[in-house]
Amino acid sequence: MSSSKPISLLTFSLFFFLFLNAAIAADPLYHFCFNKENYTANSPFGANLNELLSRLSVKVPPTGFGVSTTGQGDSQVNGLGLCRGDVSTEDCKTCTVEAGKELQSRCPYNKGAVIWYDNCLLKYSDKNFFGQIDSTNRFYMWNVKDVDQDPKSFDSKVKELLSSLSEKASATSKLYSTGELVLGTGPDPKLYGLAQCTRDLKGIDCKKCLDDAISELPNFSSGKRGGRVVGGSCYVRYELYPIVEDQKI
Repeated sequence: MSSSKPISLLTFSLFFFLFLNAAIAADPLYHFCFNKENYTANSPFGANLNELLSRLSVKVPPTGFGVSTTGQGDSQVNGLGLCRGDVSTEDCKTCTVEAGKELQSRCPYNKGAVIWYDNCLLKYSDKNFFGQIDSTNRFYMWNVKDVDQDPKSFDSKVKELLSSLSEKASATSKLYSTGELVLGTGPDPKLYGLAQCTRDLKGIDCKKCLDDAISELPNFSSGKRGGRVVGGSCYVRYELYPIVEDQKI
């Protein structure tokens, strides 16, 4: 686990996961206002940001991913949006539009911000970050309940599944993969996983991002029934129940 992450953030993630299933689906998972610089009201940067968010709300839904840049010089804004690989065009549109509104509400006048939902993420910055792994904006979530089996054996299975999904995701055009692994008999016979990257990354960088995220899981979710590492460029997740619709067939 990165030592730069505040304990308060991890504590928030822990308690949030407890109430995740009871939460409204449209609620954000988390957000960061990560730029130390601000812009002023009615400034060119603000106008360009509004234009950027409008463009992304149109550009992202058809394929589930989009990047855009508006303005020039100090007023330039760069942004991207990503929807989870199984999310419909309609739900992707809804999530992207809501994410834009929430970012401006939660990070007013900030020149760099990112927000995550179950269905999508949205990020913008005055810096050109396309094609670069975002290893700074990251948070963690886990289930507080322990598994019924040997923790070390379970952790090994989690790594096996997610590592295979990292390999598959990084080799696909969508940089997205889901899968499952049979654990054996018992109340939880299968382990389910998901891995996804933002599509501005190259395949090799996607795999690095995912593998780094997977390596962090044992630091906080060892022997736990579910866990996620969620970042600005990629995320991984495992559960003992289906995560996406195609895992329920």
